[in-house]
Amino acid sequence: MRLALLTDESLPQGTRAHAQMIHQLAHEFEKNGHKSVVITPGNPHQSPTLIIDFVDGIEYWRFKSGYTRGVGNVRRLINEWLLSYKAWDAIADKVVNCRFDLCINYSPTIFFGPLTKKLKRQGTFVYLILRDMFPQGIIDVGLISERSPVAFFLRYYEGINYRMADCIGVMSHANVKVFNQTHPSFTNVKILMNWSSTETFPLAKVKSDIRQRYNISEKIVFFYGGSLTLSNDMPNIMRLVKNLIDYKNVHFLILGQGDQFVLINELAALWNLDNVTILPSVSQFEYQMILTQVDVGLFSLSKNYTDHNFPGKLLGYMVASIPILGSSNVGNDLIDLVNDANAGFVHANGDDNALVNSAIKLIEDKAKRLDCGTNARVLLKQYFSVEAAYKHILIESNLSN
Repeated sequence: MRLALLTDESLPQGTRAHAQMIHQLAHEFEKNGHKSVVITPGNPHQSPTLIIDFVDGIEYWRFKSGYTRGVGNVRRLINEWLLSYKAWDAIADKVVNCRFDLCINYSPTIFFGPLTKKLKRQGTFVYLILRDMFPQGIIDVGLISERSPVAFFLRYYEGINYRMADCIGVMSHANVKVFNQTHPSFTNVKILMNWSSTETFPLAKVKSDIRQRYNISEKIVFFYGGSLTLSNDMPNIMRLVKNLIDYKNVHFLILGQGDQFVLINELAALWNLDNVTILPSVSQFEYQMILTQVDVGLFSLSKNYTDHNFPGKLLGYMVASIPILGSSNVGNDLIDLVNDANAGFVHANGDDNALVNSAIKLIEDKAKRLDCGTNARVLLKQYFSVEAAYKHILIESNLSN
């Protein structure tokens, strides 16, 4: 079988978890005898409209496209809107005479819908991996109004994305319920949890000591790695940093990019927080290397969210056997999943006292940290393996032969 995987961010430059997830899924299909091609934006300066290269044996088609990170919301919106049109212009000649049997469309972004429409006309089965019900998320956090022209524009392309999908995979039972309530006309909605390879990062490849670099060798390190946006409610994490300022054996390491990067730096200065280091994003290789050197993995989701997200960063924590500590919106399956597995502590966003008390438990009890980390890895193998994702997509697409 020949399949295309669509993603707005990819290795080796991509820093977000889904770049790694798509790469691992492509590997799993290749391992089982199929041909994978990752179709992804390149950059606006490349001279050919399409560059073909390979990353760890996986074929990547990088089409000429404007940047969608670090360029401001208006320019980002325009460049994302153009993704399908620029992609088809670059790949049409290659696809017309050699069609794809399966297209795996990772969303967000919502703007690959027109491209999947082109592929469907050739008989391609489209599986939509829906990780965030955009634009509902930015409506929930107040970034745009429900009745704004931007919301109507985004809803239109969201609808294309859904209508072109033969099957839609959401992250949890709660998300199936939310999706069915808001989009009752789409019936083929399944549960596809996030995934990761279960292989640990080889300690022999660790070339940099993050603890020594920032003079935190003797500290218990709480680590947040990933998006720093409104949907993550980063002031929630900063309040935790502030509330633990008196624990001199604890340091927070926050790493990532997003529209709240400046805000959390301002809060650190305003509150005179000397127990936190805030850094920009790094490569996936360095990110995984850092995970071998920290003690607790943090996450935060806005309490205003109506869908039930499972942050990709948790996969990295689980692979590295790191206990999980975080906050999410009420009703998120993630709360019971992590707590029941004794893989850490997850609380409703806004319950600062509970979050602090759980952090103190992990600070004061090393055995508890180690047990939760071990259980986090067990949870990964049980529910979040790339092998399970591969088998699910293969079954739902009915293309096993």
